[in-house]
Amino acid sequence: MAKGRAASKSGPEILQMPSQKMAVVHTHGDPNVVGPQVFPALYGAVYTLKFALKKKGVEFKVGPPRARWPNAHQSPKEQWTGIWGLAIPEDTPALTQKVPGVEVKVEEWRYGTVAQVLHVGPYSEEMPTVERLHRFIAENGYEIAGVHEEEYLTTPKAKVQKTVIRYPIRKKE
Repeated sequence: MAKGRAASKSGPEILQMPSQKMAVVHTHGDPNVVGPQVFPALYGAVYTLKFALKKKGVEFKVGPPRARWPNAHQSPKEQWTGIWGLAIPEDTPALTQKVPGVEVKVEEWRYGTVAQVLHVGPYSEEMPTVERLHRFIAENGYEIAGVHEEEYLTTPKAKVQKTVIRYPIRKKE
């Protein structure tokens, strides 16, 4: 079983991921509508933390954003619940709020055994990749044990979008 975070270009994989402390914003609605409100708040809080830590001699790299979509495949896009996050240092107790009306919380995202795959292309064309990952999970004797998560390796405006699609999994009984 592989360890790490980067998704393989060759296909789905199963790996172990540690829990991570995250800066998080919860939303309800179409990601294309709520996303533009989320990112200034999320990045504002995390970069404020980054620069405060840098003054203390502590460095940390802001990684790619992630989002969890608990009801994405059961609801119309306008009703999606989104949990958007950026990894932060484990000892972060709180974050400075930078955008009024958009609360950025500190949460622990638990992982453990996960299955993931790299999707190359528009978000609107992810479904065949998601279905391929679901088949891979089942064929390897696992079942999905948590919510659909995406890690955005490129921006929505990138010429070629790259997204890691991930699920926590457990062995079937």
